[in-house]
Formats: sequence, structure tokens, C-alpha cells
Amino acid sequence: MLSSVLSSPRAVQANIAIMRAFIRLRQMALSVDELSRKVADLERGYKQHGQQFDVVFKAIRQLMAPPPEPPRKKIGF
Repeated sequence: MLSSVLSSPRAVQANIAIMRAFIRLRQMALSVDELSRKVADLERGYKQHGQQFDVVFKAIRQLMAPPPEPPRKKIGF
């Protein structure tokens, strides 16, 4: 927020870098959604082949899932 208020060349460059990072994050999120849709389409198309592909699609879904967060240590009492 401060980099958008300041008008120094360094602040302007920082603001540009921040905006580019957010654009990249949005593109990555959209690509994950697109990948998920494509896997779902493939899954529907190969349902007729039985359980062989079910195992493959289950493994792909597990790889696409975000990793679980480790339990946090309690702070204080």
C-alpha cells in the first residue's frame, strides 16, 4: 500500500512488481481450475473402461489437492 502512495522510482518499481505478482497468481489459479475441468472431462469420458482408470484419476486428484497444513503449536497458556 505504501509503495502506491510514494512517488519515488524505487516505490514505483516495487508497486509494479507487486501488481505483476498478483497477475501471475491469478493466472496460476485459473490454470488450476482449467486443469481440474480437463481432468473431470477425461474422467467422464473414460468411465466406461472400468476401475483401471479410476485408480489413475484418483492419483491425479490427490496430486492436484493442496498439501495439508501442519498442526500449529499453541502459543501461550
